[in-house]
Amino acid sequence: MSALPTNEPATDTNEGELVDVAITARSRDLGGFSVRRVLPAIHHRSVGPFVFFDHMGPARMEPGQGMDVRPHPHIALATVTYLFDGQIVHRDSLGNRQIIEPGEVNFMVAGRGIVHSERSPFEARRTGATLHGIQTWMALPLEDEETEPRFDHHGADAIPVVERDGVRLAIVLGSAYGETSPVRVLSETLYVDAALPAGATLALPDDVEERAVYVAEGAIACDGKVFEAGTMLVAKPKRHFEIGAEQPSRLMAIGGEPLGERHLFWNFVSSSTERIERAKADWKAGRFPKVPDDDVEFIPLPE
Repeated sequence: MSALPTNEPATDTNEGELVDVAITARSRDLGGFSVRRVLPAIHHRSVGPFVFFDHMGPARMEPGQGMDVRPHPHIALATVTYLFDGQIVHRDSLGNRQIIEPGEVNFMVAGRGIVHSERSPFEARRTGATLHGIQTWMALPLEDEETEPRFDHHGADAIPVVERDGVRLAIVLGSAYGETSPVRVLSETLYVDAALPAGATLALPDDVEERAVYVAEGAIACDGKVFEAGTMLVAKPKRHFEIGAEQPSRLMAIGGEPLGERHLFWNFVSSSTERIERAKADWKAGRFPKVPDDDVEFIPLPE
């Protein structure tokens, strides 16, 4: 996904005994397709390695319409695409073409530089496309910021699932609840898709340095308050953090090891502002590689 310069999501501070901040997602138009942007936020730039968090949809597009995120570049980050509904065709400058479907994981390490596009498949566009999911960006450790780019796809059957007291937990990245995702991450990571029936509770792992939970569907209770869909609760450090589902709910738990300050401009993330300036100049001058079979259009550098 390409990020456009926008105002940041609103953040309420000092929420309670367990919640450090509550971040309210704001709607953002990415050129005909709207998302709810959560990170970065005014008072909380990141959670663990996660520096960017978009909630796509749920959306229903009419026949003949679809999502078209034209080719755009990334450096020094990893993108993670995870769908609840619909399909996206990923193409990148390494020559990969992959349709991602619900429950699958697309993990793309940009490293020294990669270009990709994301579009609705032809058949979904013909009948009317649906789309609902989460896309996140993860900062890379300093020693991996200029690593060779790579793209990994994992089918839904490869993602471990844990069932606890009616709660379904898919371990998207990292290790949690006794299972480990097969996705090759580069730093300590928590990323779990949790489906809770009404009345169920969920405790986030205590051994993760930074943690948050995002309400994608439903509503949850924590610290004596109810938080509805479109809200991310960032946990206070070193506290046992537990939430309860007020109604059937879909949550994304994220977190991990913080990697230090990162600079963000458009689709570029780096520990160095000079590196971002070089990436800007390279994209403007056409020095990034092309995306095979999708090399006519591109998103220009914001001025």
